[in-house]
Amino acid sequence: MARKLKTYQTSLGFFDLAIAAPSMKAALEAWGADSNLFHQGAAKESDDPDVVAGTMERPGVVLRRPVGSDGSFKEHAELPTDLGGGKPTKAARESKGSKAKKASSRPVDKAAERKGALDYQREERRRALERAKEEAARQKERARRQQAVDKAQAAFDKAEQEHAKQAAAIQAEVEVLEKRSQAEETRWDKEKARLEAALRRARG
Repeated sequence: MARKLKTYQTSLGFFDLAIAAPSMKAALEAWGADSNLFHQGAAKESDDPDVVAGTMERPGVVLRRPVGSDGSFKEHAELPTDLGGGKPTKAARESKGSKAKKASSRPVDKAAERKGALDYQREERRRALERAKEEAARQKERARRQQAVDKAQAAFDKAEQEHAKQAAAIQAEVEVLEKRSQAEETRWDKEKARLEAALRRARG
């Protein structure tokens, strides 16, 4: 059964954020917060009718507006033009919020609640699908990189083996030549001694 949605609001960076979600945890995940902003007092459940209406139209979608402004929340908001005017606007917003609280005693539309919850679930599935696609793309890139590494390593190993084979063959040839050289030196020593003896006798 679809869970009832609530509107949550916070400020991160240059923007105020709002979302219709079934829980604070779901809101924090959608905002990408790495700490509990609700425990820190940096986030709250909103009962501003305009904010609630805007988020319920796009459940599960993070809506933004320039920080410190009183404009409507949008999926794509412009950066704030006057960062120095945050305090007065915040006070004005709180004033507006207190008035809105009194006006928010509208009858609950159960059908709209169910539709909002279903829309939120669809948005959650879309986000999960996007994350899955991104992870699949990362895995594909890792596999491609690993394949390239394996190919380069195989080429290196093959070349190293060929080098070792050639070096061993050359070494074997060197050893054969050394043996032939030693045999030739031994033969020559004997021949030289014989010829020198014959030369001495002839001179004798």
